[in-house]
Amino acid sequence: MSPAALRPVRELAEELDLRPDEVSSYGPYKAKVALSALERLPRRPGSKYVCVTAVTPTPLGEGKTVNTIGLALGLNRTGRRAICAIRQPSMGPVFGLKGGATGGGASQVLPSDEINLHLTGDFHAVTAAHNLLAAAVDASLFHGNPHDLEPEAITWRRVLDVNDRALRHVRVGLGGPKSGVPRDTGFDITAASEVMSMLTLTTGREDLRARLGRTVVGESRGGEPVTAEDLGVAGAMAAILTDAIRPTLLQTSEGTPALLHSGPFANLGPGNSSILADRLALGLADFVVTEAGFAADLGLEKFCDLKCRTSGLAPDAVVLVATVRALKVHSGRFQITPSQPLDPRLVEEDLESLGEGMSNLEKQIENVRRFGVPVVVAVNLFGGETDAEVALVRERALAAGAFAAVPSDVFRRGGEGGVELAEAVAAAAEEESEFRPLYDLDLPLRDKIEVLATKLYGAASVSLGEGVAEKLERFESHGWGKLPICMAKTHLSISHDPRMKGWPRNYVFPIVDVRAMVGAGFVTPLAGTILTMPGLGAEPGFKRIDVDASGTIRGLS
Repeated sequence: MSPAALRPVRELAEELDLRPDEVSSYGPYKAKVALSALERLPRRPGSKYVCVTAVTPTPLGEGKTVNTIGLALGLNRTGRRAICAIRQPSMGPVFGLKGGATGGGASQVLPSDEINLHLTGDFHAVTAAHNLLAAAVDASLFHGNPHDLEPEAITWRRVLDVNDRALRHVRVGLGGPKSGVPRDTGFDITAASEVMSMLTLTTGREDLRARLGRTVVGESRGGEPVTAEDLGVAGAMAAILTDAIRPTLLQTSEGTPALLHSGPFANLGPGNSSILADRLALGLADFVVTEAGFAADLGLEKFCDLKCRTSGLAPDAVVLVATVRALKVHSGRFQITPSQPLDPRLVEEDLESLGEGMSNLEKQIENVRRFGVPVVVAVNLFGGETDAEVALVRERALAAGAFAAVPSDVFRRGGEGGVELAEAVAAAAEEESEFRPLYDLDLPLRDKIEVLATKLYGAASVSLGEGVAEKLERFESHGWGKLPICMAKTHLSISHDPRMKGWPRNYVFPIVDVRAMVGAGFVTPLAGTILTMPGLGAEPGFKRIDVDASGTIRGLS
């Protein structure tokens, strides 16, 4: 859609019954929505809350965002008032491997160039708030260390919204006595920032301010946690986030409303759009379609065990996106390498490979059903699937317990290609749901980790690396034992190892480290090798991006 075809954002807001004073325009096509609208607009009676997840993806992605947007388009085509609520893309992957991340084809959120770059500056605000705390830590060390911080026990790193492997491990404070206290630290990507997780899980301004104050930056020499409140910086961090806490109103490629807010990665953080955006949408629409990052073992689990615990909301249905291509890869017979041509067999009929890889779909259906919610499988069409292959996916999905399994052609046909999916989801959302989190918060932290590993990931047991058990005990002694778990692991396998395709079983799930994200409200175990700062590849996405003399940006979609 050309910029000239976009609708003014205030026209969208008026149709949604938002008041003029509740909408702050950032140019003609995007606007921040005031949190006062949430207080004025309670959840619509009978409104439905739908979460879109997926099978384990390949490195190229399988169209989950496209189907989140396309499902909302399909629901609107059937006369239901629907809003999609999705995350803002990180510029790291935009300039790295994936390029744009606003859907694609006929199912997009627009304007895509602005969304993929700065949008309304939320990522910059998170980066600034996070790094202000880092600066406050180093300033406190320099000015006499009044909180007796142990430099080697400081856990608060800096962040940047760019893939940059050279910053994973750095030493600061060099250059002599006037340049600070030398110590080892590093950078994470902004999407992995604990501040970003707080923005995702917060329920309002007071709650966000309290979370920022609870943020733990390290320990004193006596073993006591030191917080942002101790350093006196939490209020300034909250001030930086004054606008970032408000969801952003945009539009789809068919002129229907969409909300974007927050952008945490699902393999490192909560992997969902914000609670505030979802609550706002539920006051504005009959159907809210939100997206959980990566697969059901990651984004959906965190949607259920982190986001829904905090919001008090429960999903009425879950959509599980699958592609014939991805399921063939899960047979273990194929290797996908970014920037390299696909194996021709992935786009030719191959019922044997498809059948072997179907175990991943079956396991992810099982994972969704553990939360007590009906699941609809959306077979995302790329154009090379045969009728026999789609029929096999449907047969196996229904046998595994899916409520329905239907093809989705939203990339090529937009809302028209999502009508069948919309009707299936609407029917599933009318089913009686028995939503429940996976584990009880009263369980010890180690037991919660074991529940995730054995029930969701297919492991036989969990191994704790050097010092992990002691850290868990220390966290519990500080009163953090009732926090939920936010697992950090690969997104390319249900297990910790990206080489383990399909449905991994009876293996040992290794925890190599564990971090307490007290402000965000969870504990993060790190499984296997996890990078919190990605690197750029040999052919990064930024090589495709440019701007012409008129200011039009090319190469983002």
